Amino acid sequence: MTSKYPYYLLADSEAGLKKEMEITGRVIQRPTFNKISQGFVYERVPHITLKAIANNSEIDTIWEKYETESDRLRKELAEKTARPEFQEWEVPFEALEAWSDEAKKLHAEFMKLKRARQKEIDDSIARTAEMEYLYDKPYEDKKRVRVAGPFTVESVAPVRALVSEADGTLSDPAMKLAKDIDYGNGANYITRMIRTLRKNGIKQARKGDRIEFTSVEPWANGKYIVAEAWGAASENGKSKRYAVAFGPEFGSVTRLDMKNASREALECGFDVLVYCAFNFEAYVEEGSDSAMGRLKVLQARMNSDLHMSTDLKETGSGNPFVIFGEPDIDVTHTEDDLYTVAIKGVDVYDPKRDEVRSDNADAIDCWMLDTDYSGESFIARQVYFPGRDDVYKAFKVFLKNDIDEEEWETVAKTVSRPFARPRSGQIAVKVINHFGDEVMKVFEVK
Repeated sequence: MTSKYPYYLLADSEAGLKKEMEITGRVIQRPTFNKISQGFVYERVPHITLKAIANNSEIDTIWEKYETESDRLRKELAEKTARPEFQEWEVPFEALEAWSDEAKKLHAEFMKLKRARQKEIDDSIARTAEMEYLYDKPYEDKKRVRVAGPFTVESVAPVRALVSEADGTLSDPAMKLAKDIDYGNGANYITRMIRTLRKNGIKQARKGDRIEFTSVEPWANGKYIVAEAWGAASENGKSKRYAVAFGPEFGSVTRLDMKNASREALECGFDVLVYCAFNFEAYVEEGSDSAMGRLKVLQARMNSDLHMSTDLKETGSGNPFVIFGEPDIDVTHTEDDLYTVAIKGVDVYDPKRDEVRSDNADAIDCWMLDTDYSGESFIARQVYFPGRDDVYKAFKVFLKNDIDEEEWETVAKTVSRPFARPRSGQIAVKVINHFGDEVMKVFEVK
């Protein structure tokens, strides 16, 4: 009446986390819910490439660690064998018969040291290389047995809510999406974006601010949220739970879309919402906040190359998803009833410390000011380039050295020229970073 099967370690379980930490040697702290949809803990093998070896800085450290003792043994071996010196590659693998017992003993010590050093280097290369998961070899929990009877129904997919149509039939929204958007290779738009996000993470201005995910899985219970992601552990040892929403492939994300996704993420208990889109409407950027209650809200711009990418092998070298935070701006009212705008930097989400901090103006290549924003169209009435050296050199080459340095000093600034009170009661600031991404923020001037 029943059959016995192996019980595999769930990735989303305490036993699975313990096994994962044992394999990787890293501390992982996150809540577990024993969801089979997260998969199992799999055996893995290192995928070693020449690039991984060349970029491994540990190799030099390991070599220096052994070099002093290795140099001493080689010098003593040279003295015992009446040679001027022994280079590393000149020491034979086997001791020569004509050598004395003392020379053979030194040779044995040297080879033992050399093997220990090589083993440590090999372990470092294997540890830092990318891992290939063996999905047909999950780890088995020997203390448990899985029993399945003839009336047992087992599911590996999250429960989806079916929609009742007007004619009384039931439809699956997820299946409808997969059928409606198909590119001939079996991968629809949302599926491709989830796979790309899982592979690349999200880039920010600084190299160390990249948001990396330990897992990104489809989320079938939401209307706006399509994926659930877990971030790497922060400095306090905790892992954040991210809600991921994607804008349309051809079109812009509206302010209402952002609010609905934020509300849904709050109701589902997520810590951070990441809304990925090719374009955001200006009103989204005008009213966007870095947080909605306890929920942090991030806007990630998607690289336009993703429009053409059906083969994910070609997207690894770029930055498919980039977050560019809100500009940090001071508006000052002068005694002459004029106003100036000073840009101090850009607010950036720090995934390691789980906080939003303000970076300086180094990440800004250009910022523009509309001193009388109408609410419909942005007019760049003042333009500045605070990235002095790099932008100056680029302009100099482009203009073939025909550039007035005194004039340049007036635009290589982070503080605007004074301007009169806007008739519309609003000003707008647009900031462009060195990735070419831009963000706009609107201020009321009363």
